[in-house]
Amino acid sequence: MKNKYSLLVISIVLDLIGLISFTIPTIGEFSDVVWAPIAAYLMLKLYKGMPSKIASATVFLEEIAPWTDFIPTFTIMWIWTTYFKKDTTK
Repeated sequence: MKNKYSLLVISIVLDLIGLISFTIPTIGEFSDVVWAPIAAYLMLKLYKGMPSKIASATVFLEEIAPWTDFIPTFTIMWIWTTYFKKDTTK
């Protein structure tokens, strides 16, 4: 079981990696072609269930689309799973 705060740190780091492409004009947007499928895969591995599949598709589209890297998709998913998703294991 992952500690929820270690998952938050991982999510923030992954969002920052996705944001790096903004620091390299022109070349940065091409790096998103590589990062988008990696980010989608990592989203599936970090989070479970149908929300992770939706978030995986969302992070892929967000990373592949130009000028949308500022959206913290991993962190938003952490907030969703930590505070809003109903726990069905109880």
